[in-house]
Amino acid sequence: MKRYTLFIVVTALLVSIIVAGSAYLASSGSRSVQRHPMQEVVAYTSLPAEVAAVLSEEYEKEYNIRVSFVQLSSEQLLRRLHEQAAEESDGKAALVLTDRETLDRAAASGYLVPYISEKSDQVSDVFRHPNRYWTGVWYDPVVFVVNQDYLRTHLDLPNSWQQLAQQRDIRIGTTDFMAADASSNLLYSMIAEYGDQRAFEIWRKMQPNIMQYSKYLHTPVRQAGMGEVDLSVAVLSETLRYIHDEYPIRILYPVDGTSAVIYGTGLVFRVSDHDAHMAEEFSDWLLTDEAQLALAQHRFYFLTTNPMTLSYQMFAGKNINIFRSRPYFSKEEKEILLDRWIKEVRFNEE
Repeated sequence: MKRYTLFIVVTALLVSIIVAGSAYLASSGSRSVQRHPMQEVVAYTSLPAEVAAVLSEEYEKEYNIRVSFVQLSSEQLLRRLHEQAAEESDGKAALVLTDRETLDRAAASGYLVPYISEKSDQVSDVFRHPNRYWTGVWYDPVVFVVNQDYLRTHLDLPNSWQQLAQQRDIRIGTTDFMAADASSNLLYSMIAEYGDQRAFEIWRKMQPNIMQYSKYLHTPVRQAGMGEVDLSVAVLSETLRYIHDEYPIRILYPVDGTSAVIYGTGLVFRVSDHDAHMAEEFSDWLLTDEAQLALAQHRFYFLTTNPMTLSYQMFAGKNINIFRSRPYFSKEEKEILLDRWIKEVRFNEE
């Protein structure tokens, strides 16, 4: 808990330093350095609108470049890229900011171009395309969230999926796999990493201890903080919000690996050199502490993939083990897997 309190204090300090530094530059540097006229670059994204708005506003304020995000689903985004690639003139969007699976599909279809920079080169291979067609900028892993009272009375805490499945006297909370992509991604990731038999067996053993399958990603975290469950399986971004609000919870990282939703950027094929340059600069900015702090100020706690940032170095779980196998299944395969989970695990209809 102390590590996270320190992290929040340092984050607040960094905000103050950056704000003060920006004010100084604005007052002293504006007399000698003239800002260029407002420019604009278009980006397709599947991020929530409120997250995209924070990034766009902060970047425009700092660099006088407006990033106009077009909100799309993954399928809509790929369709737009297909249409843009078929055009003979330069396309509209220069950048995509979306999840790893969509980026991989876009790269495989020839819609993206490779990009390497000093900042993107610092990112681990786990978080980027092997041929650099996209680079991850943040990730949001699934973790164990433990109630502090339970922690004080139970010394033998589960630190792996296998151990959690073997626990008997424990109340577990989690989000329904049918309710959120980040939750179903955990199931798909475990199947990709362990195989379907082992993955379903883990959840089959956990099932008697699961108190509730929640509709929202934040609910299991709140339940752990309120003592309604002993341990929750939850995404880290929501957990850090509740830690910031001083809920009595502690994070454990599964030593045998976990899933994560990875968000990244890719540069779009067939755009003007000027737009491509602006897209490159914005992609690099997303890998800075400034971008992380802009998100944190608005209570969006994604983890940066850039190990050279202070945000990364201050984070206690920076060495978390992310599953290597990519959970890519067709729409039909996902429906079959979810149907199996409902029948074999949740309602035990084997």
